[in-house]
Amino acid sequence: MVLSLLSLCASEVVRDHSSSPCWLSFVPMELFRPLLEASLSGCRPLAVGELVQRWPERTLRVRRKPAPNRLCIQALLLAVVRGLLDHRCALRVLDLCGLQGDEGGTGDPMGGWSLTVALCTMVLQARSGVQRAQRERKRSSDLERKRDVKRERAGEHTHEEELTGNNTGEEELTTTCGISSEDELIRGVRRRMEAERKMMPTVTESGSKQEVKEDSEVLVHVRADLFVNARSWERVRGALTTCGPLKLQCRYLRAEEISVSSIRALLALLPQQGLLGLDVRYSNIGVAGLAELLPLLKSFPALSSLRLHYCNLDLRREQPGQEGALKELSEGLKQLQELRCLSLTALRLPGQLRVLLSSLPRPLEVLELPYLSLSPADLAFLSVSHHASTLQQLDLSENRLDETTLTSIRRLLSQASSTLQHLSLSGCGLTDNLLVLLLPSLGCCRALRSLALALNPLSVSGLMDLVKMAVKMPSLRQLLYPNPLEDYQPGLPEMPSSAQLLDWPLDEAIDVNITSSQINRALKASGRSDLLLTCDLLNYDKDMVC
Repeated sequence: MVLSLLSLCASEVVRDHSSSPCWLSFVPMELFRPLLEASLSGCRPLAVGELVQRWPERTLRVRRKPAPNRLCIQALLLAVVRGLLDHRCALRVLDLCGLQGDEGGTGDPMGGWSLTVALCTMVLQARSGVQRAQRERKRSSDLERKRDVKRERAGEHTHEEELTGNNTGEEELTTTCGISSEDELIRGVRRRMEAERKMMPTVTESGSKQEVKEDSEVLVHVRADLFVNARSWERVRGALTTCGPLKLQCRYLRAEEISVSSIRALLALLPQQGLLGLDVRYSNIGVAGLAELLPLLKSFPALSSLRLHYCNLDLRREQPGQEGALKELSEGLKQLQELRCLSLTALRLPGQLRVLLSSLPRPLEVLELPYLSLSPADLAFLSVSHHASTLQQLDLSENRLDETTLTSIRRLLSQASSTLQHLSLSGCGLTDNLLVLLLPSLGCCRALRSLALALNPLSVSGLMDLVKMAVKMPSLRQLLYPNPLEDYQPGLPEMPSSAQLLDWPLDEAIDVNITSSQINRALKASGRSDLLLTCDLLNYDKDMVC
């Protein structure tokens, strides 16, 4: 990436922190953002803190990629709290959505869970700071009130001494003046007490609960993606229920390994207008729990994404009440008017795709169904459903494909040929013969940017057919191909599963560079320098080409 002259100059300015007093007071408002970006890129947490504490704009959105360093994020959050008391800070909206990186990644980014805990701690610290300030104001007011009372009483005694030598006819006037002076004192104290009462929290009863209402308004709205599990649950709940200068808002909520009741309580605390997505993982909610949660989601009108991963939904065996639970699931999905992304991983719902997807009011753009044990009937329905022609991302990984499902897959690709950008058919059992029949349909996907076919039992010949097709697709930017069967050690079954291909060792006696050389020659001959071909399953990321 070529840096602009402005970026280069900003990096040089923030490089030496000792010089910051010389330029901070003279920086124009329009240069704060490039200086902050340079501070984040160069890992200059002190500069980040000083810039954010006096941020001149109402909104601050922190760049997502590459993810900022952990120290820089911590400095930013501390500066937001300090900026609440800094008259130079105009910040009203802090947008940290999508900021989380991978824990332990390059550059020491802050992961989703750590960022969530840090945000909640910031909100609670800001609230504690307000409470301390209120206590200090109250203590100062009490001291000032006592001094005023002493001054009033001292003045009253002096006035009485001056009137002591007067005649009896003047005593009535003295009494009248004394009463008037005391009335003024009482009114002054009452005015101060009333002012203090307005500054202090007022308690009102609503039903059986006590609600504390703060006179101070929210100063900064903090928008972020939250990652909640059993360890962070209490901290997140505290931050969402607290009243203070910072108000936490959630865009995407990821709930992991927590109960249905905890997820329900969490949803009840979130503002209804801001939530765009819910991601539930590794939670034993079951079919009944999901049927219980779905009706709650209709209260979030902007919800466009629902992801359920390993949530113990298994309908492969007939169980009592199963038909009723499926009907409830269908009705719950029907209420999600804006749903565009649906991801169901390892839910074991063979033969039930029609029940789930036909109830959705609007066509999906993202559909992820890995490890779903899809039946031929499921794929046949999907190929003719109202979702097929609008799909931009489709993941059918680990659903076994064969001759009986090939017609449905080809029809599905034909329907999505003008919209589909990302496709994953990894671990689907595609052999050379099946791939040859599928290649023409893949080649017709003119918007396809990434294609994943890892862990399929292809030979070198089948792999080269795939590469020759890929280089002819002008929109394709990334291809994840499988290691050919010839690269594995002897003993591999004739039709190996994806798990066997993943665990079976490669043959060290065979030079795997031979396969790579053949692929690179085909790529070079095509002149496609913009196409990445890789078999690295662990580091593959389709979002790299977005």
